[in-house]
Amino acid sequence: MTMNRPFSNRRVLLVEDEMLVAWLIEDMLAELGCAVIGPASSVNQAVAMIDAEAVDAAVLDLNLNGQMSYPVADALAAHGVPFIISTGYDKDTLPDDYRACPVLQKPFQRSELSDALAKLLTPKEPSVESMMAAIAEMSF
Repeated sequence: MTMNRPFSNRRVLLVEDEMLVAWLIEDMLAELGCAVIGPASSVNQAVAMIDAEAVDAAVLDLNLNGQMSYPVADALAAHGVPFIISTGYDKDTLPDDYRACPVLQKPFQRSELSDALAKLLTPKEPSVESMMAAIAEMSF
């Protein structure tokens, strides 16, 4: 049986403090073909991994042993790395700055993770506005 591995060679950072949950998500990512970085179980460990590794995307647990992982989200954003928030919390409880982020409500299925990763990792078609802005910045 050949498995569909749509994300072959994509490097995905896993940030999760509950080891059983981390192993389950790690297995899901591996089944999708991802090269899993981590898991990181603390804010400091995750930020160090972001600084040390090339990362294509991340799955980020919102609460790491009682510490909110917003500094990790900020570090990912600063490096231009898209991420999915993985949480048991309701999306409406997120601070305004993070409400636009994709959220997977725990527990989630591999298909939900795959769909969320596809949205993160699929190149966006350039909009007319972005193309016009790029042309306007050109000097002739």
